[in-house]
Amino acid sequence: MAITTSAKDGETVDVSVVIPARDCRPYLDRCLTSVLVQRVRKEIVVVDDGSTDGSAELLDLYAAYHKASVKVVRLSGEGGGAGRPRNVGLDHATGRYVFFCDADDYLGPEALERMVAMADRNDSDIVLGKMVGHGRRAPVSMFARDAERAELGASAVYNSLSCFKLFRREMLERHRIRFAESRLVGEDIYFTVHAYCHAGVISVVAEHDCYHLVARPDGSSIMQQSGSRDPLGWLAMIRGPVQLMLEHIPPGPLRDHLLLRHFRLDVLAQLGVPFLESDPVRRKDIAQEVAALCDEWLTPGVHARLSRMGRQRVASLDDVDRLGRLADIEAAAVRRRLTALRWEEGVLVVAGTAGLDGVHLPYAMSLVLRERHDAGREVVVPAACEGERFTARLDVSRLGSGIWDARIAIELEGVMRTGRLGADRDEDVARPAARLVGEAVVIPYFTKDNGNLSIDVGGHLAAVPGSVRVTRTRWALGSRLAMDGEVTVGGSAPGASALRRLIWRERRTGDERAERVVPLPGGGFAARPAIGRLSPGTWDAYLEVVVGGPPARFRVEADAETVAAPRRLWGGAMFRSVRPYATPGKGRLSAVVRKLTARTVLRRILP
Repeated sequence: MAITTSAKDGETVDVSVVIPARDCRPYLDRCLTSVLVQRVRKEIVVVDDGSTDGSAELLDLYAAYHKASVKVVRLSGEGGGAGRPRNVGLDHATGRYVFFCDADDYLGPEALERMVAMADRNDSDIVLGKMVGHGRRAPVSMFARDAERAELGASAVYNSLSCFKLFRREMLERHRIRFAESRLVGEDIYFTVHAYCHAGVISVVAEHDCYHLVARPDGSSIMQQSGSRDPLGWLAMIRGPVQLMLEHIPPGPLRDHLLLRHFRLDVLAQLGVPFLESDPVRRKDIAQEVAALCDEWLTPGVHARLSRMGRQRVASLDDVDRLGRLADIEAAAVRRRLTALRWEEGVLVVAGTAGLDGVHLPYAMSLVLRERHDAGREVVVPAACEGERFTARLDVSRLGSGIWDARIAIELEGVMRTGRLGADRDEDVARPAARLVGEAVVIPYFTKDNGNLSIDVGGHLAAVPGSVRVTRTRWALGSRLAMDGEVTVGGSAPGASALRRLIWRERRTGDERAERVVPLPGGGFAARPAIGRLSPGTWDAYLEVVVGGPPARFRVEADAETVAAPRRLWGGAMFRSVRPYATPGKGRLSAVVRKLTARTVLRRILP
């Protein structure tokens, strides 16, 4: 049996793990084992809600073998939703924190250890651990990165309203936060909404897989059963949690932020696939119920932050036919293919075909470039269209420094559908060469993972193509090696401001020494590095260039005939032997510096 850590008599329990169980025998072993191996002081409270498949007998075995860790509570009567078992488990909990886990799911290694550490470090009331789906969709928007303190009104944490989180038990008890026992579906939304309203600190563990959501192969879980997401039932259910939130959060930006989540994911979402799956009579009922919720709760602040699709749906609540067309547009797959990609002067020509499967309405198309790390930066280029064929001419000077991902956008009925462009392309479509446009290098490329088209302006991710070559070297006064050379980036000469510095890097230690560079017209440069002052070792020469992004380094190339002869230099009480040379094969400039003592020099001079 796996190693377990439980609280001894008199010790404080870190986490009470509450597991509602009903007819889940095939999944219980994995679930309980995943909790038992967590290295925190814990108790496992399993509430058996009338199991008849052997789950009760298995739970008795675990309780007998792990007496200090596993506590089994049995409920009488017919089983229902998970609300009552979770409440009963919470009433039996004694830990500083409570974590709710379903019997068919399981925890990742170190999940509780990491979440408890996060909570203790920040005095957190709620900690969200990264969720992973297995046959079920797991939320992702709130797990972009770890967050010690995530603001409720300035983050995506409220998008996740499941109860699979770590909660401070004292907060739950102080505010009597409990599950809605009368609800078969959505009971945890009541609980989590209420908890968010009282949480002083919310944290996120995003860099570790903490909770695994599992779909039952037989579809027997409540959320997998038909009707669990009935649109009219869901709209009726969500009124309760929203009203609960409104009672705790006063009008203002925070309330609008939370309401936006409910309109996007709970209310207007019922006008998508659930709307298409409904008959004409139910479509009318759904539209009327959505309209009633909009009349009651859709503030100007929420409306302004809706997507284009959301605003069009709100404007069409009295037009069931248009709502159907909007749902068709949203559900349709975006079909696209790249057929041409080429430079024409400073313009990147992007051509292809695109359309929406099953939608036969007139539409316009455009090429959309969105900066990968800043969604607020976007460049839209209208495309010339002929049927499903499009051609867009991108003036790349409009793109600032960054990595820009290309999408094709199809616009109709006032909404826009987009899809990444490039993965599906003609065989003769090749990556265009990088170009220097103004002061920045522009590098079109296809991503390694999916082969989609992106444009790296400045060389943030893609390698900057270029070359640096010395045309002449000679010894100057003192210990300096005078150098003349030329540089090209993307086939062109960069401006004077692009040349940053000459770097000598010692091959073994990685030590570096920077020297000034003087730009010359036409991509030339001059430098006078004091290589005679370098410490003993083998030093490689690089030129550092800035072309719209982070500094790019190029090895300095040289021909053997352009490299000055070795020289012995006197400094202090020591001679140095300095031998510049072009490396064999690739012909790159390096220098070997050796220390010569007076005795060594005399031995070389005297017979």
